[in-house]
Amino acid sequence: MTSTRRVLPVVGIAVACTFIAPPAHADVDLGSGNEGAKVEQEGTSSGGALESRITFTGSTAGGDGGPSGSLEPVGDWTPPACWYEPRSAEEFAKYIEDMYESTVNTPGQHSYAKASAGQTREKYKDGEYENYNLEKKDEGNWWVAVRDEDRWMEPAAQVCDKQPFWVENGDAPDVENAVTPQVLAELAYNRVQLPTTEVTLAPAQTTKVNLPTWAWLDRARFRRVSVTASLEAGGVNVQATTTARPVSLKLEPGTADAETYPASGECAINDDGSIGEPYAKGKADRTPPCGLKYLRSSGDGTFELQATVTWDITWTGTGGAGGDLPDGTFGNDQAVTVQEIQAINR
Repeated sequence: MTSTRRVLPVVGIAVACTFIAPPAHADVDLGSGNEGAKVEQEGTSSGGALESRITFTGSTAGGDGGPSGSLEPVGDWTPPACWYEPRSAEEFAKYIEDMYESTVNTPGQHSYAKASAGQTREKYKDGEYENYNLEKKDEGNWWVAVRDEDRWMEPAAQVCDKQPFWVENGDAPDVENAVTPQVLAELAYNRVQLPTTEVTLAPAQTTKVNLPTWAWLDRARFRRVSVTASLEAGGVNVQATTTARPVSLKLEPGTADAETYPASGECAINDDGSIGEPYAKGKADRTPPCGLKYLRSSGDGTFELQATVTWDITWTGTGGAGGDLPDGTFGNDQAVTVQEIQAINR
């Protein structure tokens, strides 16, 4: 499955009280100062909006087509909410010209928006740069800031505030979050979709007080998954693959009146890729390698058993690059009914 993210180019000039004017139907974020308006649009031609060239393939919608969810990074780290991508001189010129024409010709646009659009056009066409560097189109690219459309309101999405800038071929952009294999790997991290963490229990769903309950996960579903992010634009062609491998299952019974097996509640992955061990006849007197025991009844309600899988994350990319990324977790709750064992007196 292929997934493409629409993103937001950052354009505009830092001048007092003036911003780039978007088309009337666009969403506008004027930012926290006079850095320039940021415009998000659907489509690639209306108003000249740019679209990210990064594509994502692989486990972006659940490995088996069933319910799925995203990684939650362990610790304070998060994937980039904004980054910089290259554009050819022709593409950048078309974007600015389309933006300018759309702004000045849209009825009802404020005068400051039209002024800002004109100043931006002047900067890249007739001012600091000459005709969008079209005469040097084979010597480099424009680099523009874009934001993850799902996180564009986050403070982290506002740090890529550098105006579009020119980079000669062979030179590395002098900014953080310029697209590299590692940045692509970090962006792919955010697109990995994992299967829901519903453990199989024995007894199933309804168990008894002080009765060991076995828990396990099917190795067929909990296998490693990966997402590949690729960018081919402005002569830049890089990619990276981020892979998630399950390493452990954490059980939290939903009440303090319970015990887990092992005592830590952390069930390690087995050599065959499964977690825990299925219950079978003849195991009633054994302690489950992965499971829990409730010490009191859930009454008329249920306990919310939380099962969370920890995933080890690695990546490889263009040029032999690669390494580790922070572990991620994904889990969900499932209701467990715990009943008292009924004794019959004769």
